[in-house]
Amino acid sequence: MKPKIWLSSPHMSGNEQYYIKEAFDSNWVAPLGPNVSGFETDIQNYIGENTYVAALSSGTASLHLALILLGIKSGDEVICQSKTFSASANPIVYLGATPVFVDSESETWNMCPIQLEIAIKDRIEKGNKPKAIIAVHLYGMPYKVEEINQIASKYNIPVVEDSAESLGSIYKGKKCGTFGDISILSFNGNKIITTSGGGAIVTKTLKQKEKAVFLATQARDDAPHYLHSEIGYNYRMSNIVAGIGRGQMTILESHVAKRRANHEFYENVLKDNDNIVFLQEPNGSFSNRWLTCILLNSKSMRENLRLALEKENIESRPLWKPMHQQPIFSGAPRYLNGVSDELFEKGLCLPSGSNLTDIELNRIVKTINDFFN
Repeated sequence: MKPKIWLSSPHMSGNEQYYIKEAFDSNWVAPLGPNVSGFETDIQNYIGENTYVAALSSGTASLHLALILLGIKSGDEVICQSKTFSASANPIVYLGATPVFVDSESETWNMCPIQLEIAIKDRIEKGNKPKAIIAVHLYGMPYKVEEINQIASKYNIPVVEDSAESLGSIYKGKKCGTFGDISILSFNGNKIITTSGGGAIVTKTLKQKEKAVFLATQARDDAPHYLHSEIGYNYRMSNIVAGIGRGQMTILESHVAKRRANHEFYENVLKDNDNIVFLQEPNGSFSNRWLTCILLNSKSMRENLRLALEKENIESRPLWKPMHQQPIFSGAPRYLNGVSDELFEKGLCLPSGSNLTDIELNRIVKTINDFFN
């Protein structure tokens, strides 16, 4: 069998071992330490805009704490982009709140501002004004930040910016991860940089960051004994894991450049194929191209191409199945225009890792061309 080509595999720099060894040598094997604070500083310096970063165990944990910081309670409603991974929506349910799913627009594949305002007005009329909006930069493509934030501001609803897939992406000169009232990042194994597992919450104030860290370390009050006046969580990132992150931050820009080069390669080689459409960058947007995604002419064509790639031991995947189609969310309110359903039917993610070789890229496009020929 031919060697496996993965969709998006971890790509180490070689620098990670230095920070990990330092942690072992100093016996900092705990959910605090110099790598944790150093990693947080590295991220803050990278995304800028007067941010405060707390390194946590996952992007999902970060979303959970973001909603807690915004005061989301049982019975509340939270608007969430429907076209996303389930981790964007699950923390809403953790808190006993109800997700309200909003469809996408076709330019960025992210939350549709028109449907968002329709949803907000309708929920208000029904007597339950949404308490937050979770907007996602899907596959690294920035959502319509100005339109979404203007609507959120108009109705005084905070935005949680899900930047799990978009570290390194830019909107009108500003880094993604800085546009929400609270933002989150993910360093899962398939992300543009990884700590094997991990995430971060990005806040606007030091007070919010300190509250997040307090909740993430079991909400232990300041006392000589173990005293707890709030429910806490075991969500803090370990010093070992943060060491991996410090090493990965040294090559983030090169990872972004390589993934963008992958996208350009696919688009240049396949540009004359009328069966394939690529997601384009709108004016003002710079995508990290975490995953290169294409749309085919039909669901059957998408699935047959996926199977042809699979036969050659090449991993590809359909675009995220919308949350409003998921069985677990079958009863949730939704405001739809058909865009995310069509994207799911016709969309395919191609291998996009920063460690793809020229030989692998050529093997992928040869398989695609052979399929259509």
